[in-house]
Amino acid sequence: MKRRAVFLCLFTLAVAGVVRSHFKEAAPGVDMTAAGQAYLKTLTDEQRKTSLLDYDTPKRVDWHFIPKDERKGLQVKFMNDEQRKAAMQLLKSSLSEVGYGKARKIMQLEALLRELEKGRTGGPIRDPERYYFTLFGEPKEEGRWGLSIEGHHLSLNFVVDGGKVASSTPTFFAANPALVMSDVEGSDIEKGTRVLALEETLAFELVQSLDDEQQKQAIIADKAPAEIREAGSPQPPADENVGIRYGDLNDQQKELMRRLVSEYARNLPRPIYDERIDAIKEAGPDDVRFAWAGATKPGVGHYYRIQGSTFLIEFVNTQPDAAGNPANHIHCVWRDMHGDFAIPAKS
Repeated sequence: MKRRAVFLCLFTLAVAGVVRSHFKEAAPGVDMTAAGQAYLKTLTDEQRKTSLLDYDTPKRVDWHFIPKDERKGLQVKFMNDEQRKAAMQLLKSSLSEVGYGKARKIMQLEALLRELEKGRTGGPIRDPERYYFTLFGEPKEEGRWGLSIEGHHLSLNFVVDGGKVASSTPTFFAANPALVMSDVEGSDIEKGTRVLALEETLAFELVQSLDDEQQKQAIIADKAPAEIREAGSPQPPADENVGIRYGDLNDQQKELMRRLVSEYARNLPRPIYDERIDAIKEAGPDDVRFAWAGATKPGVGHYYRIQGSTFLIEFVNTQPDAAGNPANHIHCVWRDMHGDFAIPAKS
């Protein structure tokens, strides 16, 4: 019992120092409600019909990150300056400073992809303004409403109930290129940019730190899967949890795993971050598992997941970037094993 108490204290201290400066302290549900109300006030009647849907519509749980010709919601491209400013404030209210920075860079990567893919026919539309804002139900201090902010390589999904964030998953971020190899005319993204750097480098550090016996437990396949599981599904995968237990790692490895989990959690405002970390601690972190598939070095397809009874992190980098560089295209997600979209998961 004493050992468990010491661990919980160390877990809290280890992650607190990493994230404290990156969060707003105000209640995110209150901020999001105010930002949602302000955003709706800027819209015309026709735009409201597009951007404000019923809470119970099936479209609320219809999420995906692939390039699509049509999505639910109002596209940024069709907003005026005032509306865009209000939409970006709504995005900002739903994320931490770190998460907001990642989201904006993911949008900007679309302009880079457009330049890299010039002259190709039949491909998807690349446009940094092709992101969609949808509210499900009126944002009010009392009552329940939902929010989706989505486009290529970004899907953020929330439920706010009585001014409190009741659900913040799925939380999906992706980057193509994962590492920008060169400056590209027409893009503001500089050479060397890695939007999701720590999500990858910390995981490599962790898997490379494992000894032979630990790797036998952690590495579940020689080849990485092509995609995360249940992409676009309203609920997380229900497969058996596999990989090496947190409790079977040494102190250095545990620290790496804590930092990796924290890197995902800190995309959200501090109160949501705290809820996610507290839930892991309360459920008992020793049984959280780290699983790896594919190569254990950059440039070759690789995949990992970290899963406990309350959460799932999944990461895959197998696709080439637009210039053909192998394994330079990241997809990663945080899901709630109790149920995404404030809908209880099936047993």
